[in-house]
Amino acid sequence: MTDPVFTPQFIAHLKLVVQQHHLLYPRIPPQGIFFESLVERAFRLTGIHPTDVVPTIANIPKEDLQIPQGRISIKTETGIGTRPDLINITKLCTTEREPWDSPTLIQRALEHLSRYDRILMLRAIRTVPATIHYQLVEIPIPLLKLMGAISVVPVGRRRTRQSLAGDVYDDGERLFHVHFDGTDGKCQIQRLLVPRCNMLLEWDYYISE
Repeated sequence: MTDPVFTPQFIAHLKLVVQQHHLLYPRIPPQGIFFESLVERAFRLTGIHPTDVVPTIANIPKEDLQIPQGRISIKTETGIGTRPDLINITKLCTTEREPWDSPTLIQRALEHLSRYDRILMLRAIRTVPATIHYQLVEIPIPLLKLMGAISVVPVGRRRTRQSLAGDVYDDGERLFHVHFDGTDGKCQIQRLLVPRCNMLLEWDYYISE
């Protein structure tokens, strides 16, 4: 059964516009708002009416893009240390308000996840010279919501507001590590298992000298 959101046509168009991005930036993967713009363009190329593809104003804590089929959060992971088997989301959301305790922080993260229908991530892995290996991944929201079953505990040696963190398991398998940073209030997802996500496409981009 074809996915009503991430259709084969959308995936093909998104790969195309990423390749077009490299005409201007041969060595730099699309990141952040630049990738969000490419996703918007790819949906328009599938034939969705332009007025039905609605981007959100930057820095608003809601979906990055809305289409008739749902609300989409768009992420990138393109650093040199990106691993093919583990995903890091440096900012799932910001939960800087008090109180700073496990039940409150977990509940805020879950409320944030409820604002999305899908999470799409582009990952750039650079382990082979002159090659960027791309992964286009859908991160299942129910998988991240499993954090609701744990309590996060203080970590680190910071004397003021400490960070809180914990591991999320499923049937004895560690799925990911959730970290609430005491400095900037960000909720981070660390070391999320790629095989537990939906791999939409993988391909290699070869950097021309």
